[in-house]
Amino acid sequence: MANGRTAVPGRDGRGRTAEAVRGLAAYGLIVRMWVRSTLAYRTSFVMMTVGSFAANGLDFVAIMLMFSQIEALGGFTLPEVAFLYGTSGIALGLADLLLGSIEGLGRRIRDGTLDTLLLRPVPVFAQIAADRFALRRVGRITQALLVLGWALPRIEVDWTVGRVLMVPMMAVCGTAIFAAVFTAGAAFQFWAQDAAEVQNSFTYGGNALLQYPPTVFAKELVRGVTYLVPLAFVNWLPALRLLGHPDPLGLPGWVDFLGPVVASLMCAGAGLAWRLGLRGYRSTGS
Repeated sequence: MANGRTAVPGRDGRGRTAEAVRGLAAYGLIVRMWVRSTLAYRTSFVMMTVGSFAANGLDFVAIMLMFSQIEALGGFTLPEVAFLYGTSGIALGLADLLLGSIEGLGRRIRDGTLDTLLLRPVPVFAQIAADRFALRRVGRITQALLVLGWALPRIEVDWTVGRVLMVPMMAVCGTAIFAAVFTAGAAFQFWAQDAAEVQNSFTYGGNALLQYPPTVFAKELVRGVTYLVPLAFVNWLPALRLLGHPDPLGLPGWVDFLGPVVASLMCAGAGLAWRLGLRGYRSTGS
């Protein structure tokens, strides 16, 4: 089964814009439906959100226990590691909230339910991304925000307008980068239908990596996270600039400000991979 869309010569730009608008509208409607469904069982929602908050909080408790025995980790103090933890957690949490459901694409391909989505006059990406929207994931975001709020007044930074703006920019660019990884990982499942764990290794595994200073890892790993899958632009590189730490790879200082460019390129690449995967899909039974 093809994806059911035929390109109109000379109208690709307008057609894609209209499709994007339809997708956003459909995404909002589906999310609203799932949020209303979730809030119909408020006690269950509160318990699951608190559980998510507590489960993620244990990670930071482990970091605090580590610092009860040491004064610095790779040259970073506890507030500086908390800054890394908070910025990475917020970025992943927002991307997971907005697009986390897309990792279930492989299951839909295997059981044939993707074919049903292809028949609807709504972009498939919007339907899958909004499906089973898990509002409980705000627990992860809230916990990361609290850690970041604790860290900000404790890190030694001479705050200027530019440095203040770097913090929300890190959150926006980091969210876009993780969203691109979610999308690219889902697109890969068009060819490898059981690859959700591979995707998770780059999203949740990448988040676990970015919670710690780059100076504690081998340079080969830092290079991979900078050049191959550039998760270092989520928080490592801008944080090194903000906190005044040297770059372990010795990159030029202007590289630390390339987060928006890297996020844009990754989103464009992930979008291309998604379109190629969807066009190549020929239904479960073919």
